[in-house]
Amino acid sequence: MPGPTAHEALIYLMVVTSASDRDMTDLELARIGDVVRSWPVFEGFNDQKLVRISQDCQKLLHEQEGLDGVLSAAAKAIPQRLHDTAYAAALEVAAVDLEMRLEEVRVLQLLRRHLSIEEKMISAIEWATKARHRMLT
Repeated sequence: MPGPTAHEALIYLMVVTSASDRDMTDLELARIGDVVRSWPVFEGFNDQKLVRISQDCQKLLHEQEGLDGVLSAAAKAIPQRLHDTAYAAALEVAAVDLEMRLEEVRVLQLLRRHLSIEEKMISAIEWATKARHRMLT
């Protein structure tokens, strides 16, 4: 089976982050859709494929290589210059419910390793995500 496209791989990373605690909430699923429809990296992507790609990712998670296989395939499919964008997309999904569960933290740690993102960049992405999700009340 061929590896995922870059778009598919980006979606896989958001899906595994959402599914890490075995509870893909409506809020997380909606955020994945929002990212796919609004981030420039998805320009030209047919968002009608989103459900199928998410289901494909779920199937891959249950295969022998599991999460590590999905993360490795995604890291290979996403151009190096977009690895920080990939991490930002996954973090966006994890942060949407304003609660970071231990399982999500663990998946994000694994993701950082697979994508080889520098610590300074990780800090910047995390800071920007927290700032974007703050509320007045």
